[in-house]
This record gives sequence, structure tokens and C-alpha cells, in this order.
Amino acid sequence: MEKRVLLVGEPMGLFIANETGRLEDVNEFSLTTCGAEFNVAVGLTRLHKPVTYLTKLGDDPFGKRIVNVMNQVGISTGQILFSDSLPTGFMLKEKVDHGDPGIFYFRKGSAASSLSKQDVEGLDFRQYGIVHLTGITPALSESCREMAETLNKKAREDGCLFSFDPNLRPQLWPSTSAMTEYINKMAAKSDVFLPGINEAKILIGEDRPEEVARRYMEMGTQTVIVKLGAQGAYYADCRGNTGYVDGFPVSQVVDTVGAGDGFAAGVLSELLDGKPLEQAVKIGCAIGAIQVMSRGDNDGLPDIEELDAFIKGRPDWRKPND
Repeated sequence: MEKRVLLVGEPMGLFIANETGRLEDVNEFSLTTCGAEFNVAVGLTRLHKPVTYLTKLGDDPFGKRIVNVMNQVGISTGQILFSDSLPTGFMLKEKVDHGDPGIFYFRKGSAASSLSKQDVEGLDFRQYGIVHLTGITPALSESCREMAETLNKKAREDGCLFSFDPNLRPQLWPSTSAMTEYINKMAAKSDVFLPGINEAKILIGEDRPEEVARRYMEMGTQTVIVKLGAQGAYYADCRGNTGYVDGFPVSQVVDTVGAGDGFAAGVLSELLDGKPLEQAVKIGCAIGAIQVMSRGDNDGLPDIEELDAFIKGRPDWRKPND
């Protein structure tokens, strides 16, 4: 039986502004679904990888919509928990002509923030090949931090590849020092760690890719993949595999949100199939490039045919009406 990928996190409702300007001045928004791990789940599912998502949602329209979307996409909802008293989180995102869009969260006290170690202690990890988490989920609460550590421990004990993307959100943490201490602790216990080069500068004060990888492997990380934006990525592992992978050119940057999640989906898809690390990083770079050309957080993530055509440089790589 093919191993599944387990993702644990907080999917949310997302209101995207239909016009540029400050969020308080926008009159119309489009509603969709977002969340870092959710984006990775969508990306993996479009590449025909079996995915399970563990989260906790409120018994409200946002929560029901998220479940409907997961069912439509093909993400397993068998590990979704529900709260009768806590709401599903949501957020607002600006529309911008260039640069990163501004965002505003409505997630404090959300159902997902009540996730605890008890929610993962009984999981049967034998069905999973990879467990993926980002630094956003443990930022939500102390119980989420305990949950993340339990998830890491049990997954690795049962032979799962534990993947961790820092996905830094300083506004969610009590302090920058608390954030860096916890993220680095989790990185040291990860099989795959996926920092962006700017995140590494915050976390360890280093922005040289090879030095970033060396430092984390000294801490105990098995594989480090440093995302370099448009320039591609650098990878290194404890078996001595190292190298740079070039980024892919894009016709127009529409929205940078979700690019790192697309990158993670590409990497994990290949690693789940046992492909070499260099090949996994190449696919990650390709999907990251594709994602920045789309407005939504996960709307532009490709299927297998689109991905293959994009890598081959075909101008008609995107299917009509996508």
C-alpha cells in the first residue's frame, strides 16, 4: 500500500481583496481557503499523492466550507476534529501590484489553537511515509507546541520522514526569541528542514546557504534545503549530498504567498516516491515558480501534466480555464 503524507495545521477561510488598497478601504473580497499545510496538501493531491490532514475546526460555515473543499480536492478528512465552542480561523489579504500583500488574522482562540498532544498520541503512523508541519501551528498556543513535539517524536519513532518548514510568523509568537528558540529546536529534530534564506538570517544570523546547512546539520538536522527565491535552492544532507538548483523563470509575479508551500509539496512528492534529493529540489523550485504566477494561496498549484510541460518550457503549459 502506498504510504500517505500526514499534514497537521490550521486551514482557514481567506478573504482576498478584489481591489488594491488598504484592507480597511476595500469594499469587495473573494472567499477561498488557505493555510500553509493546507496549501501543501492541495499541491500534493494535485500530484496524485494520498494526503491526510489533521486539524480542529469550529462547527461553523468556515469549518464546513473547508471540509467541503477538502472533499472536492481529495484530501482525506478522517482526522479532522471539531469544536462546539471555538471558531474556525480566517484572514484578510490585500491585493497588490508588486511585493508581498498585507494580511490580517482572525485566528486567536480558534479551534485549531486548542490542538494538543492528546490529539496525536493515538495516531497509527504506520500508514504514513512523511509527516509535514510548519512553524505556524506551534505558534498558535502552548498546547500546539506540545502537540508538535509529540508528533515529531512519535512519527520518527515509527519510521516516518519528519518534514518541517519554519514559515516564520513573528506576530503569532510571544517574542522573537521564543520563536527562534522553538523553531531551531524542532529543526534539530527534523529529517527535512526547509528554511528560506531570509528566515535563516532571523533564526541563526546566517545568510550563506552552505553555512546555513552546515549549522543545522551540526544541530542534528538530517537534510537542509535552503530556499533562495528566484535563484532556486541549495540542498545538503548528512550523507554528503550537496548542490545548488536553479530557479525557473516566470512571466509575471502575481502573488508570492504560497510559493514556499508549493516548493514543499514538490519536494515531498518526490521524496515520497524515493527520488534523489536533487530531483526533489528541482520539482520544488518548479512548483514554487508556478505558484507566484497565481493570485490565490493554492489556486495555481499544478497537476502532473502542467508541471511536466512547465519544466520542459512549453508556452502552453497551463491548461485552459485554470
